Amino acid sequence: MSVYRDIARNGLWKQNAILAQLLGLCPLLAVSTNFVSAVSLGLATILVMMLANLAISALRAFIPYEIRIPVFILIIAALVTIVDLLFNAFLHDLYLVLGIFIPLIVTNCIVLARVEAFAAKNGLRASTLDGLMMGVGFIWVIALLGAVREIIGQGTLFAGIEMIVPSLSGIQVLPADYPGFLIAILPPGAFFVLGLLIAGRNWLDHRANERLRLQRQQMPPVAESAPA
Repeated sequence: MSVYRDIARNGLWKQNAILAQLLGLCPLLAVSTNFVSAVSLGLATILVMMLANLAISALRAFIPYEIRIPVFILIIAALVTIVDLLFNAFLHDLYLVLGIFIPLIVTNCIVLARVEAFAAKNGLRASTLDGLMMGVGFIWVIALLGAVREIIGQGTLFAGIEMIVPSLSGIQVLPADYPGFLIAILPPGAFFVLGLLIAGRNWLDHRANERLRLQRQQMPPVAESAPA
């Protein structure tokens, strides 16, 4: 269980693909203009990561080392094609909004990095959990980024939710006469908000390390046993 806890902790925080490793920034910055688009791409990425890790872990004994990268990319591309067709069939309006960024999951460094670094070396259960936790770590960051940019930029939240659930509609968080803050939904705004999130993570980690250091300093020294 401690191994699984470490996998979950690494994916969600310690080795977070965005905040710690700075991978997958292209879709993160491009699609996070609002919460709904960000979460939708995050869910597609989670599905691809889980299935890719599962498939490659199951087939790792049969994949020659010399051609592993092309094989990994082929497997990921097949899974992304399935997800892309599902979005096109059942969430067509959202599919049009996300555009090329669903097929581009094939080239997302997060997916390829995890199958190479983890799934190709570990069992089915651990690899599937790693794909899930890395995906969840990606989705909470992109969802938070999308929510902040949407609220600051447009004054709304959940705009476009009717593309997924027609009976729902977005929420006007700020007053209706809010003029909006254009830079928040432009690429520079994405960099600014992401930089603040990374700074916040580093600050929390620094506080935790300082607290741990103080606790160790306050611990009484262990008495050495006398020689026989």
